[in-house]
Amino acid sequence: MKKIALGVSSSIGVYKACEVLRGFQKNGLEVQVVMTANTTRLISPLLFSSLSGLETIVGLFDEPAARTIGHISLAKEISLYCIAPATANVIGKLAAGVADDFLSTLFLAVRCPVLVAPAMNEAMYFHPRTQANIAALKALGVEFVEPDKGYLACGDEGWGRLAEPEKIVAEGMTLIGGTESLKGKRILVTAGPTREFMDPVRFLSNPSSGKMGYELAKEALRRGAEVTLVSGPTTLLPPAGAKIKKVTTAAEMKEAVLRAFPRADAVVMAAAVSDFRFKDVLAEKAKKRDLAGAVEIEQTEDILALLGKRKKNQVLVGFAAETGDMIGNARKKMAGKRADLMVANPVGEGLGFGTAANEVHILHPSGKVRSTPRLSKREISRVVFDEIEGVLEKKRR
Repeated sequence: MKKIALGVSSSIGVYKACEVLRGFQKNGLEVQVVMTANTTRLISPLLFSSLSGLETIVGLFDEPAARTIGHISLAKEISLYCIAPATANVIGKLAAGVADDFLSTLFLAVRCPVLVAPAMNEAMYFHPRTQANIAALKALGVEFVEPDKGYLACGDEGWGRLAEPEKIVAEGMTLIGGTESLKGKRILVTAGPTREFMDPVRFLSNPSSGKMGYELAKEALRRGAEVTLVSGPTTLLPPAGAKIKKVTTAAEMKEAVLRAFPRADAVVMAAAVSDFRFKDVLAEKAKKRDLAGAVEIEQTEDILALLGKRKKNQVLVGFAAETGDMIGNARKKMAGKRADLMVANPVGEGLGFGTAANEVHILHPSGKVRSTPRLSKREISRVVFDEIEGVLEKKRR
């Protein structure tokens, strides 16, 4: 039986923590509850002890000093540290590395996945300091179950309500189930847009945010792979554990990809590489009067097609953001570039560039197509890597 730790802090959403505990137990997990001192003013530790069958830990010095250091020994036993609910105060302490109670000290000691489910007033949740703390934790590899919108303890309606227990448990089980299926594999992922400058202040680009590529890199890391992420300009924090190479132009991306390609087992070209660049790049800002005529552009080199010509035993995955005949266009692209998989997705209506959600059709050269409904880009990344693992297995045979 695997064991997890459930951290509980002093949000009014603490009553849902009982359902979270039960949800993990139903999945065959032993649950050790850790509470902050303030939480005991809202709910008794005895309730969690009765539900879990283990004495709830509140203070750093609850256990006799004779045997072991409690937070260190527990950190070695657990497969997941889930903090639900997590208040703004707890999130701030975790981000700052403050360790003044068992819950925060355990965070610094664990090496297993950490899942945080925030719960607080909407104003507190969207406060720049809270958002900065969440971003800092995400950069360290901490996973979050974002809060829901609903009725809050203060009587307001808004964001900050603790996510439903089923959602928290499902996310936790996914993290626990994170296999070592790609251990020993080297995965190369590209993400974001490229920029092709005309002069120091103007460039050709596209609306890509890089979210899909970054989620793909995180998923490969979760499966134990060694990951290289070649990223165009984005505002995203790089996933902890990945080797990051930041580039700006299509030429720079090509150079970085070709350098990493020979060692890669699979390449996922999720970047939206510009198809065109200016023929002449000006050293100084061009004046409008100097641009009366047409500005000459030329095609950039097709990186995916280049990899298709050079690949040996690598799995090559392309992305096709399409309008119109999406499947047909993606099939032609897959065949022309010798890709092993082509991920086609529609652009527009809340999907594609810059969005949190996507729906994709994963095409195989055999004609097989795996389609998804509208899912988060994180969920899409799991589906894509399930397909990649299948192709890797076939090549291994």
